[in-house]
Amino acid sequence: MPGRKSKARELQSMHRGLHYMASGTTGQGDLKRAILELLRSDWEFRRAVAAELGLLEILERLAKIEERMARIEERLLKVEERIEEHTRAIRALQEQVRSLQEQVKVLQEQVKALQEQMVKLQEQVLEHSKAIRALQEQVAKLEERIEEHSRVIRGLQEELRRFGDRLAALGSRWGLYAEEAVRESLRRFLHEYFGVAQVGKWEYFDREGVVFGYPTLIEVDVVVKDDTHYLVEVKSSVSVADVKVFNEKCKLYQKVVKPPKTKKIIVTCYADDRAREAAKALDVEIITR
Repeated sequence: MPGRKSKARELQSMHRGLHYMASGTTGQGDLKRAILELLRSDWEFRRAVAAELGLLEILERLAKIEERMARIEERLLKVEERIEEHTRAIRALQEQVRSLQEQVKVLQEQVKALQEQMVKLQEQVLEHSKAIRALQEQVAKLEERIEEHSRVIRGLQEELRRFGDRLAALGSRWGLYAEEAVRESLRRFLHEYFGVAQVGKWEYFDREGVVFGYPTLIEVDVVVKDDTHYLVEVKSSVSVADVKVFNEKCKLYQKVVKPPKTKKIIVTCYADDRAREAAKALDVEIITR
């Protein structure tokens, strides 16, 4: 009971003050002044009066209320700080939302443009599909016509083959006669060209296959005049291969016979440009008649 003792002291102090005022004053005005002076100067008297009037309990409650208010203010300050933080965060989020809304708007415009392009592409694809189907139909018709033409061509080729076989048979017979007639005409020209009555023939069996790559009999027309051996090839027409073979024959003749001088001559009715180039490179003279 410290509270009771304190209260008792306060009551005693108040009684002493009242007794003092009663003994030292003569009027009611003086009593009031004395009471006010005690209230101002005497703390215990002031508390005792407040207790008698029920103010002390009120003051204590007010003090507790002030403490609670102070705590509430602290909490409010913290809440306000958090609200401020949340406000800043909300503002930042609002900015982000506005930015995202702008981006979404741009994306919506892009999507709309892409959708329009897609529609156009679909229309083009539809047109192309129609064109492709039309072309496929044309190709099918052309394939049928090609197949028909191929059958006709195969029939013509078969007829040409049979005709070619007949023509080849006739040509081989005529070629032999024509070649021999041309060679005989060219031999008469050689007699006139060299002023001799006869053109000799050199025959040699090429065992080593120098000319053709395998062993075979080699024949070369030869005209000997003074110390020069004229090696002559008589053909109705001459190709590059003919020039090369003739040159190999002449090289074999030079190796076997070893004449003092040789001259290579081809007498023909026709020689193409390539044959003439080869003859010039191999030092072969071509005489056309």
